[in-house]
Amino acid sequence: MPKISMIIALLCVTLFSAQEVSKQRVTDVLSTLASDEMKGREIGTPENDSAAIYIAKRFEENNLDYCTGNSFLVPFDYKGKTVYNVCGIKKGKSEKTLAFTAHFDHIGTTDQPGDKVFNGADDNASGVTAVIGLADFFKTNKPEFSMMFIAFNGEEKGMKGSKAISNIENLQTQYQNISALFNFEMLATVSKFGPNALYMTGDEFSDLDELFNAKAENGLKINPDPYIGQQLFYRSDNVSFVKKKVIAHSFSTVDMNSASHYHQLNDDVDIVDFDNLTQIINNLGKTFQKLTPKNFAPKYNETVNYN
Repeated sequence: MPKISMIIALLCVTLFSAQEVSKQRVTDVLSTLASDEMKGREIGTPENDSAAIYIAKRFEENNLDYCTGNSFLVPFDYKGKTVYNVCGIKKGKSEKTLAFTAHFDHIGTTDQPGDKVFNGADDNASGVTAVIGLADFFKTNKPEFSMMFIAFNGEEKGMKGSKAISNIENLQTQYQNISALFNFEMLATVSKFGPNALYMTGDEFSDLDELFNAKAENGLKINPDPYIGQQLFYRSDNVSFVKKKVIAHSFSTVDMNSASHYHQLNDDVDIVDFDNLTQIINNLGKTFQKLTPKNFAPKYNETVNYN
């Protein structure tokens, strides 16, 4: 190989490797959000505000643009208090957009003796870590799609944050450009399908999973929802955008039949498989890097309920 070709090849490898999100970064972000100091991130508390500010700083590090106004913090009212969603945009080569979302609030603390903090490491510091990880992955890369990153507040109180931000008037044009919204909800454990695998709620309503899997990198796979009787598609923040006819699904690894940590005090960093989460984030990034508006345009079928 001529020397110049070898140098170019090595440079390409270096640039691609630089996009990889490290296990240490994943551990640091998740551990901060799920720390005792965050006191369970319940909406309306100072610690919930601190979590929003922490996420906004990570968006700033990744050179995202504001979605609206002059801040990544997007205010709304909750019981007379100003609380925040967090939103950032990365401009791609197209106005067509992929949205990556997760809720950052959890259920706070208890007055019972012993451990008092519902840390919410899986629910849903893990999902927010995936959103931040994808922003990290694309920091120095201009993808084909534009990208929207949203951390929702108030999911635990009836999806308050996603409802609020989905109805902001000056964001409606951007929402019309969303080709697909990926809502990450509880990714801390290995799924029943094994490592490097997710499942998609509402897989019966669109062809998103088939189109994604056709381009998926390094064996990553989106599987059908194995808990279809629990109606998970309509129980998370994606539904606020389904109502706008945006292709919006939630993606998870949690076993809803046996997850003993769900809304429990033991949902802390000890249950997180950081190797698997890091692998999933990087393989998501590598797959999204291959997607274009021409090869990825999922559609709903006639069975979805928009109400």
